[in-house]
Amino acid sequence: MQINQSYYILKDSLEPLYGPAESAQIARWVIEHLTGWSRADLLVHGSDTFTAEQAELFDKYQHELLQWRPVQYVLGEAWFAGMRFYVDERVLIPRPETEELVGWIVDEVRFRILDLGSKNTGPGTNTSHFPNPSSKILDIGTGSGCIPIALKKFLPQAEVWAVDKSAAALDVAKRNAVDLGAQIHFLEIDILDPLQTGNLPEFDVIVSNPPYVPMSDMESMRSNVKDHEPHLALFVENDDALIFYRVIANLGLTKLRRGGSVFFEIHASAGDAARELLSSLGYRNIELRKDLGGLDRMIAAQRP
Repeated sequence: MQINQSYYILKDSLEPLYGPAESAQIARWVIEHLTGWSRADLLVHGSDTFTAEQAELFDKYQHELLQWRPVQYVLGEAWFAGMRFYVDERVLIPRPETEELVGWIVDEVRFRILDLGSKNTGPGTNTSHFPNPSSKILDIGTGSGCIPIALKKFLPQAEVWAVDKSAAALDVAKRNAVDLGAQIHFLEIDILDPLQTGNLPEFDVIVSNPPYVPMSDMESMRSNVKDHEPHLALFVENDDALIFYRVIANLGLTKLRRGGSVFFEIHASAGDAARELLSSLGYRNIELRKDLGGLDRMIAAQRP
């Protein structure tokens, strides 16, 4: 069977699950993964046939995909910030809105002092509390390690730490750090246990994409998410959906240097509540941002 025919067979079989656009994207990703070809290569070589090994893998992938297993887990890879990360069911699949959060942090750390210098610095201006490229950064609930590794890649002078409650997730994060050549300080810590966080040093930036999906949302989620991605990293109880934000923001009051900042990814419906929480703890310069889809998905604030 020709490779381009295999693409259409896979796409058509996945349409009842994912719809036309997403099924086409998944099928294209599978074919590119199997062949190592770009989309342009496939246009030229689409009439070629799979090797016996590629054909066997194609059948295996199709079977798993039809069971709602996410394509990233099927292929063992997810792209994030231009880098290929290994992923499996031990970690969440990195998502585009998290890339936007990383981009925001990189912009703040790289350019905030430069902006001040061009606008309002002068004799006696104190800029010592603003993050700089040699900042110390902590990622909480690191999962695959996509946030700290991307930050280290874009901010090579930064000292980057990452913690997670799950030893299994940390195994994946450490593998990615090695594969992508990023030096990260990893620690197994339950951020909800103050006895485990007391020895952390001070940081200029604390970032987290914590569990934030209320349990009540589970039934409305597709099977590829709720049946495969780790619930520990996804869900929180309905009656305390902001628990991680509250604990981490309180941690920031003691573990952020003066003027340091917290950055969070948030549930699209939690923007106002997250802003009120940070304000109640004395944080200032609170900024809520929308993702490219127009949803409130990120918030940042500066320690008082």
